[in-house]
Amino acid sequence: MSLLETTHRLSADDGHPIDVHAWTATPPVRGVVQIAHGMGEHARRYRALAEALAVSGMAVYANEHRGHGEEALRRQEKGELGPRGFAGLVADMRRVSDFAQARHPGAPLILIGHSMGSFAVKVYLLDHAARVHAAAFTGTVALDLAEAGNASAWKLADKAAAPAVVRRTPFDWLSRDEAQVDAYIADPLCGHRLNVKSRQSMYAAYARTAAPGAFRVVPAKMPLLFFVGGEDAMHRKLAYFEPLVERFRSAGATDITVKVYPGARHEVLHETNRHEVIADVVAWVQRVLGDAGQR
Repeated sequence: MSLLETTHRLSADDGHPIDVHAWTATPPVRGVVQIAHGMGEHARRYRALAEALAVSGMAVYANEHRGHGEEALRRQEKGELGPRGFAGLVADMRRVSDFAQARHPGAPLILIGHSMGSFAVKVYLLDHAARVHAAAFTGTVALDLAEAGNASAWKLADKAAAPAVVRRTPFDWLSRDEAQVDAYIADPLCGHRLNVKSRQSMYAAYARTAAPGAFRVVPAKMPLLFFVGGEDAMHRKLAYFEPLVERFRSAGATDITVKVYPGARHEVLHETNRHEVIADVVAWVQRVLGDAGQR
């Protein structure tokens, strides 16, 4: 089976460039998977997951968020979401969905978001749930609870990473795999954070998802996957994770899958057991496509 990786440049509705990476294999395409990467990283870090999904019959798309990727590096705009803030980031994701679904008419759309990308997927669902067949969230928390309990969820993660061992680097909280951590540190497109104004716009956008009953707009039968590391310092022993899952349940969601990987840290897709995690995600995608069109 041939596997093709391509890059496309789209224009956002405000003219901002959107670089999109796509992975496709031999047709037919069973579904479209759109990946939203996290803060301080880039879309190509999801190549292993994208390739596994493509081989299984998916067309996979992942864009570089504003303030991220090679274009942000070239413009010296790393961590800067621009005047539209987080709303612009989510609007870019909608533009990518339009592009992907136009290339694969009728294919169900599945969203997968990591960390900041998972926050964006939640906001996306509030306005566009009807076009989404399924959604998956990793490295995720109820951001409003994490921020209320700590000055910053990311500062918490920095301080709490691997408490039982001497840390090698400031980024050990991401993964137990030293090679993966070293690759992250060496990557010029990784390691930065949103600036203050951009972070504030993210918190403001996320606040919509914390409103009572916000997720009632999500169809009850939409398949949802939550997969996190058991030792992800951001969720404080699941204290900021379990309430998030409960928000979807209390809003009426009936098809929820939760996977907590013991010992794993924030980036389960770059962990020592990443092959297991990727296999689980692919299996879930295959399962949820079995009921495409039934909602």
